[in-house]
Amino acid sequence: MSDDPIISKLRIAREKVLDQLSQVIVGQTEVVDELLISVFSRGHCLLEGVPGLAKTLMISTLSRTLNLKFSRIQFTPDLMPADITGIDIIEEDHDTGKRIYKFIEGPLFANMVLADEINRTPPKTQSALLEAMQEHRVTVGRTRHVLPEPFFVLATQNPIEQEGTYPLPEAQQDRFMFKIFVNYPTFDEELEIVRKTTSIETDDIQPVLEANEIASLQKLIRQVPVSEHVLRYTLSLVRQTRVDQKKGIPEIVQEYIAWGAGPRAVQYLILGGKARALLNGRTYVTCEDIQKLVKPVLRHRLVMSFLAESEGQTPDMLIDKLIEITPIREDELIRDPRFQSLFAS
Repeated sequence: MSDDPIISKLRIAREKVLDQLSQVIVGQTEVVDELLISVFSRGHCLLEGVPGLAKTLMISTLSRTLNLKFSRIQFTPDLMPADITGIDIIEEDHDTGKRIYKFIEGPLFANMVLADEINRTPPKTQSALLEAMQEHRVTVGRTRHVLPEPFFVLATQNPIEQEGTYPLPEAQQDRFMFKIFVNYPTFDEELEIVRKTTSIETDDIQPVLEANEIASLQKLIRQVPVSEHVLRYTLSLVRQTRVDQKKGIPEIVQEYIAWGAGPRAVQYLILGGKARALLNGRTYVTCEDIQKLVKPVLRHRLVMSFLAESEGQTPDMLIDKLIEITPIREDELIRDPRFQSLFAS
């Protein structure tokens, strides 16, 4: 790739975004990095964390730094599809005196949409959101309306409150590029949070990128080359989760996984690896890039078995084991009999 100034701009933009966010958000650098990777890869994110961890503030501030139109939708059990997509209304044309239909846009018509507590709304409304995520458009009546570009859905869900919720089906979770865990801050970070939020401080968030620049960078990321070895390594990690293939599947997977990840996981790992490489100033993807993204890409795509749940095994634990038993060196990966059978299946 010869777009060195653009690559440098992307890396500098990441540093500026982190600098702008630090005025409001303390810590959470890894979460912000994963959000940026998904934005530049045209992916959507599912954030999971207990209340009070500034998920909403983080996303709204990120939209300000990227100069994107932001919309927050509070998902509730009585939320209907028309509440998020928009509706057709009848009004009188003052020139002709005739009644005409006019479309009133819903909150989905924004660049960055925060779907707050997505698992609190019924499946019918979730399916309307799913169409927007997949097609970047909504259907109202017989008319399809195109959403503005770029378009991202960043959804949150509460892991500790399950009463009155509608858990997302695996097929719908698969539409999210990442599932990001937002964890508690460290002692020092929480001390700084208390200082910032209990004093008179004002932020001065400045835009770092424009929407058209983001679109250009999204196209640039797809031009990043990926070696045959990195592709094989990525496929090796994902294909080991598919218990129905039998050949080359480790015993721990056969015991703990009921259903594995599909091809979309490989696509997102490669796209995310490309974005991560450019954000770090590199024009090539490494196996380490893939390793860093395996958990957020795979954790919501693995259906754990009853045995795994009874023994307290989590997807992240299993992913760590897969990384451990998958050779990172090209010669070792190709010569390993187990992976030879995996490639042949």
